[in-house]
Amino acid sequence: MKIMKPELSFWQIFNMNVGFLGIQFSFGLQQSAINPIFLFLGAPEDMLPILNIAGPVTGLIIQPLVGAISDKTWSPRWGRRKPFFLIGAIIGSLCLFAFPLSPALWFAVGLLWILDVGNNMAMEPYRAFVGDKLPRRQLSLGYQMQSLFVGAGIVLANASIFLFQDWFGGDAGSEVAGSIPKWLYYSFFIGSVLSVTTILWSVLKTPEIPPSDEELEVINAHKKLPFAERFKLPFIEIANAVKEMPKFMWKLSAVYLFQWYALFVYWQFITPLFMKTMGYDLSSAAAQSAKMSTTYNIATVFVALALVPLTMKYGGKKIYAASLFGTGLALMTIPFITDPIYVLFPMVFFGIGWAAMMGIPYTMVSKIVPQDRRGVYMGILNMMIVIPMGIETLTFGTIFKNFLGSNAINAMLFAGTFFIIAAILALRLNVTAEKHQS
Repeated sequence: MKIMKPELSFWQIFNMNVGFLGIQFSFGLQQSAINPIFLFLGAPEDMLPILNIAGPVTGLIIQPLVGAISDKTWSPRWGRRKPFFLIGAIIGSLCLFAFPLSPALWFAVGLLWILDVGNNMAMEPYRAFVGDKLPRRQLSLGYQMQSLFVGAGIVLANASIFLFQDWFGGDAGSEVAGSIPKWLYYSFFIGSVLSVTTILWSVLKTPEIPPSDEELEVINAHKKLPFAERFKLPFIEIANAVKEMPKFMWKLSAVYLFQWYALFVYWQFITPLFMKTMGYDLSSAAAQSAKMSTTYNIATVFVALALVPLTMKYGGKKIYAASLFGTGLALMTIPFITDPIYVLFPMVFFGIGWAAMMGIPYTMVSKIVPQDRRGVYMGILNMMIVIPMGIETLTFGTIFKNFLGSNAINAMLFAGTFFIIAAILALRLNVTAEKHQS
């Protein structure tokens, strides 16, 4: 029996998504502060891709597994998805507190692995949680609200970085080789608090919908299985879900291959780019890259909900493709701007693209996957994100060194080109051709 989902008010949807603020504050620090920390601790630029392999590997393993496990979980007290993103938030909080205290590069790299485990444990159950709660007609609003909080969390993270650098950073060139400057500490400590408190807000404010009698029967039968069988079942579920995956998701995976490869290149090389094009030292370049991230995420906050009526009028794939194209043009413009103010303008287009990336694909996928497998399919969707990231971490160091002349300008042009390709591939996406299930 299909559960009829009641429509939620704007503020109920708002409260349900508040936890994304803390998750994305952490993600914002990963975008703008982790790679500068690696550089502060002595990492060479061509090692940045491989040092970031933690995200792709943990995302590939943790998110689909947690998604599959949460599909077969129910507690009258704690719910289905909530235990996973609450535990993930606690792990992330502890890692964020410890990160700026890293005494050496190997320690920071190890913490990144644990931090990514926590963030990945929280991420896809949270996305499935939103899909579980909302009727089909409110899915776009729900996921674009997530996109708003994605932008807001990263805005706060990056604004804190350049503000603390301005307030406590000292004179230019004052950083000490092999150590992390004290001004970076404060952003991580704030993120540690937000990671838990915002998740708790959503957990306490939003009850989960109990499973139907049929779902509960499956869940209870799963609980009675021997441990060895329960251990194997999520892997079997992932394999079966991939085998039966809608054609739409295979087409989306091609878009994601180029989109997320390009994003990882941007995040890793925006700081080295400003050291080259603007002659900044590492501290100033890190602060400038934080300003860039703040700018595009402010744009995301403002346009996220505006994309809801646009996608309803023109269709998700057209808005998504146009947003990716604009992002590609923005990245191809940045290397030729040497003024620290003017270089912020392309970030408006990047922000529109980021708002679309963080909302539209999840809305599309949530409309076509079955309710009782939403967790595992959201995990598989994340596999489509982390596989390109993993490919980038393994390949781009060689490409950067041997084919792009170890030049961050060429790296950014490379990323822009990949976004243009992703935009072209996005025009192939068609949700209406798939069997709708909600």
